[in-house]
This record gives sequence, C-alpha cells and structure tokens, in this order.
Amino acid sequence: MEINLTLDVRGESCPYPVIYTLEALEDMEKGAILQVVADCPASFKNVPEEVVKHGYELAKEPEKKGRDLYFYFIAG
Repeated sequence: MEINLTLDVRGESCPYPVIYTLEALEDMEKGAILQVVADCPASFKNVPEEVVKHGYELAKEPEKKGRDLYFYFIAG
C-alpha cells in the first residue's frame, strides 16, 4: 500500500485528531491513502468511527504500536 500523505497528530487531544483527519481527506485526490499517527487513547475508537461516518473508507485496520496509533484511510 502506497501512502500519499502522513498526518501526525500526536499530542493533540480529541476531537482534534478527527477534525484534522477530515480536513486532510477533503483536500486529497480520490483514491489517495492517508496515514494518521495519533497518541490520544480515545482516538483509537473516535477517529475511524467518525471518518467512516463521513463517508471515507479504512484502507486497513487501525494499529497500535506502543503509545502510537496508526490509521489508514482512502480519500474519496
């Protein structure tokens, strides 16, 4: 999977990871892959739930590596 853009929102508390992710996806070409790196524990549930609710797709399941959370979305 080729990542077209990485958005690092570590240090941001909810709801900012969701807001920044949606803003980034709006500006991307259809089919592009966005990787989001977050560290707010609530993001593990909130980010994918809200982004999918707004009509975007997960490119793969979220991953947790230490404190960091990784999300992959397809812009549409």
